[in-house]
Amino acid sequence: MAEKIKWVANNMPGSDDAHLGIMSLENVRCARAFHESFPQYDVTPLAKLDALASDLGLANLAVKDESYRFGLNAFKVLGGSFAMANYIAGKTGRPIAETTYDYLTGDELARDFGQATFFTATDGNHGRGVAWAANKLGQKAVVHMPKGSVKSRFDNIAAEGAEVTIEDVNYDECVRMAAAEADACENGVIVQDTAWDGYEEIPSWIMEGYGTMASEAAEQYAAAGVERPTHVFVQAGVGSLAGAVVGYFANLFPDNPPVFVVMEADEAACLYKGAVAGDGEPRIVDGDMPTIMAGLACGEPNTLGWDILRNHVSVFVACPNWVAAKGMRVLGAPLPGDPRVISGESGAVGAGLITTLMESDEYADLREAIGLTQESSVLMFSTEGDTDPVNYRKVVWDGAYPAE
Repeated sequence: MAEKIKWVANNMPGSDDAHLGIMSLENVRCARAFHESFPQYDVTPLAKLDALASDLGLANLAVKDESYRFGLNAFKVLGGSFAMANYIAGKTGRPIAETTYDYLTGDELARDFGQATFFTATDGNHGRGVAWAANKLGQKAVVHMPKGSVKSRFDNIAAEGAEVTIEDVNYDECVRMAAAEADACENGVIVQDTAWDGYEEIPSWIMEGYGTMASEAAEQYAAAGVERPTHVFVQAGVGSLAGAVVGYFANLFPDNPPVFVVMEADEAACLYKGAVAGDGEPRIVDGDMPTIMAGLACGEPNTLGWDILRNHVSVFVACPNWVAAKGMRVLGAPLPGDPRVISGESGAVGAGLITTLMESDEYADLREAIGLTQESSVLMFSTEGDTDPVNYRKVVWDGAYPAE
């Protein structure tokens, strides 16, 4: 018998929403202009799954496919690169609008800034993005991965010239390790999307960087003839991506925002746990957090993202492994006429949840709570491709983690 999906409606008291401004339209425009200065930049596809939407009884279903981002198979580079650029801009006294790819890779940077070492913790995608950006910018990177990290992700980071280790601790302990090493290193900088008291500037830049993906998706949806999504499904680890996406769309449609659904791996559902508690304070999940959704295996919320989410999200959902596995198969074997999306474990959880909600009356209460109907236009984000090729085949070819 498959484990059950758990969910809770957001009944938390609102805050003053002071952090929503991080994801202002102007901040996101600035981040996107920075990314557009890269020769590797291109808008990633928005896959319109019209046949699947019709089959499920939805008006529209679209998937932002980040497997194409900068050739890195995941969206994370958007945040790390923009944070690094902002840090360098601050140190050189240069406006971020002039801290372009050409400047960051030119001779002036060595004269103005020199070289720093960027430390980070990662399950794979964020670390690869930081390592790639450091490599392109002539900087150093040190990356720590939690126990259980797969060799393919380790190898991809090492291939960018970073110093990378797999530690015998969980993700959150790796964050603490990276932060301590950065503090002890001359010209050391911690680049992490987990915010805590005293460490908020760099995580806010990372969130702004993620806004490039959200702004592209909004433009693409509108160009496809859908003025706005009625529902946005977004996954969460520490909540930086979720806070960025929710914050951007809340600013874009202030008078009529979409219904926001945040999904986590059930073994690492710290945001869900906070919503269950209901007092507005964040909660922590510790231990090993065994889940195939490695990118979501984070137990300590980003305080900035959490504040945005508690004010704007309708429902928090904790998803077992089979939900992500189902989503991988749904996207990887599309209905006739729909494009194929190669989506990894952390990328596909939205597809698994949406199809389950529309196909199964077991979760009719959740479907009704968020108002999913034949008039709904749904947007989700596939944040990674097959970043673990071995497990991707086990799931998609061999049927690992069946729904029934």
